[in-house]
Amino acid sequence: MTETTATARADALRDLDVRDDVTPPSGATAALVLADGTVFWGRGLGADGTTEGEVCFNTSMTGYQEILTDPSYAGQIITFTFPHVGNVGANAEDIETMTPAARGLVLRADITEHSNWRAVQHLNTWLKSHGLVGLAGVDTRQVTHRIRDGGPPSGVIAHAPDGRFDLPALRKQAGAWPGLAGMDLAKTVTCAQTYVWDETRWRLGEGYGRQKAPRHRVVAVDYGAKRNILRCLAELGCHVTVVPATATAEDILMHEPDGVFLSNGPGDPAATGAYAVPTLQRLLADRKLPIFGICLGHQLLSLALGAKTEKMHQGHRGANHPVKDLASGRVEITSQNHGFVVQEETLPDFLEPTHVSLFDGSNEGIRVKDRPVFSVQYHPEASPGPQDSHYLFERFVAAIEESKT
Repeated sequence: MTETTATARADALRDLDVRDDVTPPSGATAALVLADGTVFWGRGLGADGTTEGEVCFNTSMTGYQEILTDPSYAGQIITFTFPHVGNVGANAEDIETMTPAARGLVLRADITEHSNWRAVQHLNTWLKSHGLVGLAGVDTRQVTHRIRDGGPPSGVIAHAPDGRFDLPALRKQAGAWPGLAGMDLAKTVTCAQTYVWDETRWRLGEGYGRQKAPRHRVVAVDYGAKRNILRCLAELGCHVTVVPATATAEDILMHEPDGVFLSNGPGDPAATGAYAVPTLQRLLADRKLPIFGICLGHQLLSLALGAKTEKMHQGHRGANHPVKDLASGRVEITSQNHGFVVQEETLPDFLEPTHVSLFDGSNEGIRVKDRPVFSVQYHPEASPGPQDSHYLFERFVAAIEESKT
């Protein structure tokens, strides 16, 4: 689809939806108001109040609690395309960080009573406890079509149990939100201080374990790290030291790492790169040091190696994205959450593209040809395959073992 066609379709949708004299329909207690003035009415969820951000969509059928707590969603309102969200309740295990970074959520159907043996509370109760604002009863297909054709808009969710809304003020608030381009959000979700992680992956009947006999020292740079990534590293015998996004090369090297991991995270990689790229270039001076990056870590590593990034038209967010490993020809079903991408045509000659999206042909991975440095755009820890991409953690540990010998 050409940009002109996409713009025309977006304009047609906007003209269809926008009304200057919109009044709340009977029973409406919440509204999603877009920057162009479009209003989607619904029933409020979670906390009362308003929240603003970039409106995106996620196509996953499961894992809503992990999605809402993924730090990579900082600054974003998530529209769930799958209609049944909340049916397995909420618990304290299926979270990727203690404080959700997502701004809010949009659902098609109301949250029903949960039916799952692991549930400890209703999803709506969990949303309220974390101050997350949302609404249900929205035609999420229409919201998704708008994002698909016109890109992710800025928007505001207002939850008012009394049904009173100041639409002009909400439209102004939505229009004033600047968008993610140019935003460094890693600083808002990174850890405040260095800590050690030893929790391993979850097992039925056992829960999470502990790594008591680590063999390798890994420093993980936290740009918004998901807990399950750290668990995958600990599972394979790594003593994981997590450092803040702003850590210098000297801060990292003082831990004498056998390898360095670069985590996922939110925002514009070029903005975070202002302080992350010099650090990574200093680490890359050691040609034997294994480095592995995921998501934002992949983008920052690419920037440090001379490539460029750009914002995508709508981004990749879901648990059903096919990615091809160019070396083996194998196709992995992957979980993804990113709105920026590495421009493959800008990769220097010493970098080799390793993975490609079968949805749109965008870059999904790189490696340095003459050293143990590689990264992927997707999330190998999220298990949509369910284990299609776990080999990447094993590849990192194997590189560490080889470098030590």
